[in-house]
Amino acid sequence: MDQKSLAGIRSFYASFGHRPLPEGTRTTETTIGGVPAVAITVPVSEPPAGTLLYLHGGGYAVGSAHTGVPLAAALAARAGLRAVSLDYRLAPEAPFPAATDDALEAYRQLLLDVDPARLVLAGDSAGGGLALATVVAARDAGLDLPAGLVALSGWFDLTLSGASLTGKEEADPVFDAADITAYAETYLAGGDGNDRRASPLLADLRGLPPLLLQVGSREVLLDDSTRLAALAATADVDVALEVYAGATHVFHHDHLTDPTAARAVDSAAAFLTRQVGRR
Repeated sequence: MDQKSLAGIRSFYASFGHRPLPEGTRTTETTIGGVPAVAITVPVSEPPAGTLLYLHGGGYAVGSAHTGVPLAAALAARAGLRAVSLDYRLAPEAPFPAATDDALEAYRQLLLDVDPARLVLAGDSAGGGLALATVVAARDAGLDLPAGLVALSGWFDLTLSGASLTGKEEADPVFDAADITAYAETYLAGGDGNDRRASPLLADLRGLPPLLLQVGSREVLLDDSTRLAALAATADVDVALEVYAGATHVFHHDHLTDPTAARAVDSAAAFLTRQVGRR
């Protein structure tokens, strides 16, 4: 991906951070484990039930903690959580595995202050894949695992082996196979897409916490979620897959105007509420 195209995409994507927030939401610049972040406080009638670590989308090359705030705040407000949106490093300036390293360090720091039974992760697109890669890395490092994970239109396979990558090209108005390939090449920078930190779909999933995977039926990344759901079930992981008919990539961004997106965000928040309330 050339620098001029990337700069234009980054400028456009920055607008996602200006979408409306739940009334009374406060945001504060902070750091977690040395990684910049935005702390999000939403009005709740009781003390927050837990903490949400949110990882924004953008193909590992676009976006920021601020572009993740609107969806993180929407989930937090519905689930009664405090939240933090992480500003992990982006490619090509910081290629693989910088994003996973940052997310794991932030997660490790959160464990010092948050009961893992009250800690959940969520992310959209690449952020959904990064959330899963972070939990896999945490398990492999012997860390306590969170109570659950939500992935919105998650990108879990940087080997690009899903049939929907080409099979859904005509239906997907957002991406085609060439777009996804460009993002993968930019992030990997010659690295191996088979590495589980890049493609957590290929990881051993045993022992992971409950997962909720949401995806639209018109996405070239549809198979990333459907295949992950089957593999997680085979590994005895509690997994729920929600496919929204006619929906496109991270349709959740339109939850204030689109009933389908609102229904999906409500479902994701209900899942997070259940997970932090289990104990």
